Amino acid sequence: MVIGILGGGQLARMLALAGYPLGLRFIVLDPSPDCCSSDVAEHLCGEYDDIVLLEQLAQYADIITYEFENIPTVAVEYLQQNNAIVFPPLNALAIAQDRLNEKTMFNDLGIKTAPFAAVDNLEQLRQAMATVGWPAVLKTRTQGYDGKGQAILRTPNDLADGWESIGRVPAIVEGFVKFDREISVIAARAKSGQTACYPVAENTHKDGILRLSIAQTDDPIQALAERYITQLLNKLNYVGVLALELFQQGDELLVNECAPRVHNSGHWTSDGADVSQFENHLRAILDLPLGSTDIKNHAAMVNILGKYPNIRAVLENKDAHLHLYDKEERAGRKIGHINICSKHRDDFHETIRKVQTLTNS
Repeated sequence: MVIGILGGGQLARMLALAGYPLGLRFIVLDPSPDCCSSDVAEHLCGEYDDIVLLEQLAQYADIITYEFENIPTVAVEYLQQNNAIVFPPLNALAIAQDRLNEKTMFNDLGIKTAPFAAVDNLEQLRQAMATVGWPAVLKTRTQGYDGKGQAILRTPNDLADGWESIGRVPAIVEGFVKFDREISVIAARAKSGQTACYPVAENTHKDGILRLSIAQTDDPIQALAERYITQLLNKLNYVGVLALELFQQGDELLVNECAPRVHNSGHWTSDGADVSQFENHLRAILDLPLGSTDIKNHAAMVNILGKYPNIRAVLENKDAHLHLYDKEERAGRKIGHINICSKHRDDFHETIRKVQTLTNS
């Protein structure tokens, strides 16, 4: 069985590594000649809308998936026209690519979000601030990730510069959320409709980039997070792994965004859960029974950004599990992560502290 993946970054790499024990083989389509999954999968090098390469991918792969949500929808449409099976479904990809459609869907399902408004020009932005309130964040409707395509608006003097900084493209403006904590929840849904949900993770971001995720056991907000993500899975007739990022205010949750793919905040599952998000994504798209999402012990993930840490110093920690992506160092770039798993809570938090020091996270 050959799995095709649109995108050849670290998520494709980890999907392939999870799939080899299941007897699966992989082929990726990615425009980068040195994409980090090319040493674990056959690599078709070219643009995602290259018709010749899409035809090759459809010919070689039994099922096709994708590793990030900015894949052109026309590529998926073309694959389906050539009788390729693609999961997650196209409607989920299209909705996740447009923040306005995404937020509207959440509200239509009765899922709360921060106040927001669509803006297509500077005058609309000025008018929207009366209802959204200050401070706020201006976000491009499409092509944004890891804090890119965003501008913080604190006073009316920020409006013109903020509008220019995002390229004067269609956007949404959202009111700031005064949250107690940021969390995410990840779930898998198979073609059969079987669903499995992981424990929520408490997340820490800096400069719009995830630095730390700590899996939570018996969290009081788990049931509500599961209800929200199950609503989305069923609404989209979803197949695969879906991630939902949320803000907690007291006993309420406000949804920030969803990601129709395996997710950075679920990397801890590779070492800390019975079955990882990567294997369960593959099981889901192949309509195999989903594996247990139970957490083994205490589990967390620390991202490695920009520069590799002292590997020897990391591995001296018995509870640290190093995952490197074979990427060149570059400021702000995700080049690896460290999973921390421990039976003992005190050891667990001490290892997190040490790892964060080593990675400057």
